[in-house]
Amino acid sequence: MVKISPSILSADFSKLCEELRLCEKGGADIIHLDVMDGHFVPNITFGPVVIKSIRKCVKTPFDAHLMIENPEKYIKDFVDAGADIITPHIEVKYPIDTLIKKIKNYGVEVGVALNPDTPFKKVVPYIDKIDYLLIMSVYPGFAGQKFIENTLDKIKEAKEYILKENLTTKIAVDGGVKHSNAKKIIDAGADILVAASAIFSGDIVENIKKFKKF
Repeated sequence: MVKISPSILSADFSKLCEELRLCEKGGADIIHLDVMDGHFVPNITFGPVVIKSIRKCVKTPFDAHLMIENPEKYIKDFVDAGADIITPHIEVKYPIDTLIKKIKNYGVEVGVALNPDTPFKKVVPYIDKIDYLLIMSVYPGFAGQKFIENTLDKIKEAKEYILKENLTTKIAVDGGVKHSNAKKIIDAGADILVAASAIFSGDIVENIKKFKKF
């Protein structure tokens, strides 16, 4: 069964604890936290202070997706705030292999995110060292964008490589994920679906359960 990771970017922040509890009730596997700094992406969201404040709401693992320019400076802050997974972007200037080691040294899981224009081959030298590969299916920065169809080819390429090399790395897909396109994303090789508006618009529990049926 595919795992579901609700992205709180589309949640109602005035009742975030309540909505996170509904995610947990619905069977969410991971809570996706989109951290944006206004530099790496053109939007600003939240940081460790918010994450720390909501950590007490649920026991579901937190994935801090760091869409920030200098993730190496803030790893400890996010770990201390309660993140179970730290996912920086491969496109940052800091050496990604060193960044992976820094994250692992804190005893949390590590992911690496790829923007839509970044080819899969760029992450190949590091894929055996990471727990999650986060494939962006929209350009990061804003919720509600349409799924980029040629992302399916990248998912298939990644899945084939992971299977061929007998790796345990899980593929997560983030951006424009809906009930209407979930099956083809899963069929392409996704292990985890990151969804925002498709979960937080309407009945959160039922929306998650509907994803779980694929």
